[in-house]
Amino acid sequence: MGFKCGIVGLPNVGKSTLFNALTETAAAQAANYPFCTIEPNVGNVGVPDARLDKLAAIARSAKVIETQLSFVDIAGLVRGASKGEGLGNQFLGNIREVDAIVHVLRCFEDGDVTHVEGRVDPIADAETVEIELMLADLDSLEKRLPNFAKKAAQGDKEAKVAAAVLGQALDLLRAGKAARLTEPRDIEEGRVFAQAQLLTAKPILYVCNVDEGDAATGNARSARVFAKARAEGAEAVVVSAAIEAEIATMPADERGDFLAELGLEETGLARVITAGYGLLKLLTFFTVGPKEARAWTVHAGASAPEAAGAIHSDFERGFIRVETIAFEDFVALGGEARAREAGKLRAEGKNYIVQDGDVMHFLHS
Repeated sequence: MGFKCGIVGLPNVGKSTLFNALTETAAAQAANYPFCTIEPNVGNVGVPDARLDKLAAIARSAKVIETQLSFVDIAGLVRGASKGEGLGNQFLGNIREVDAIVHVLRCFEDGDVTHVEGRVDPIADAETVEIELMLADLDSLEKRLPNFAKKAAQGDKEAKVAAAVLGQALDLLRAGKAARLTEPRDIEEGRVFAQAQLLTAKPILYVCNVDEGDAATGNARSARVFAKARAEGAEAVVVSAAIEAEIATMPADERGDFLAELGLEETGLARVITAGYGLLKLLTFFTVGPKEARAWTVHAGASAPEAAGAIHSDFERGFIRVETIAFEDFVALGGEARAREAGKLRAEGKNYIVQDGDVMHFLHS
């Protein structure tokens, strides 16, 4: 099961530099001109989780495998993208394919790095992108809604559902608000709304790219972005892409001291990854044994069979039951055998809802 976060932003905000550091590669060409990233580059990154190492140490696992998120570096957007300006159509199509948006905003001054709008204003930059996404959604729904309304009038049940929930989204967009504020009334409306793949329905994480000196505390510009995020139920983190790019080239054993000198407890990229994970409402369960300790990803609310399917589709189809131990019990009791003896290992069926940190063993036909 793959989860993708699309990294977007106006040209020259540090988007590709951040992507390069995030994936510790030079896959994305970072250059001081628009559209240097034309084809979306994709990088998979491990989600930091200290619990995994503890489990591996107890089980003496030969391998440790983190769960992963995919980050997609998408071409820089310019005003008019919703009408096909620049690489607009391609940009919008690439966003449609991701699960969440990581919006990089320039919160630093640098006379050597041009800004496509001729000024440094992260709120205005965010609004430029949002307007283009809203215009694209507005155009899409205005074309689709009349057909749904016509079918609904003829008694088509699916069309009635679509007309209701997408009509609500259209009203929001016409009022200048994102489609993510739509409130489906039931599971069926939620399903139809998700299938519509509206750009402004995707959850968003704002990444404030600041100078090295502001990496620990942020600055006045990033504070404005955090206020915006709070107001709209989004997330925000502060990162210095320049620092992250430097860290990416360092040996792992030198990074801690370097971060400490800058007053940082962890890399900005770790915060981006963790925030992206939370933004998608994901949780982690573990499988542990002598061969490997491994973290797996599912949506919050996933059932035991769905978790089995994250490992292999055959496990979901042939699911019988799952044996599960809470992470805290596994660690406190020193492993599966003692957890079983203490009655902390539970056998659960198809209706069990996976909890974050569950250590699971699936039985299947």
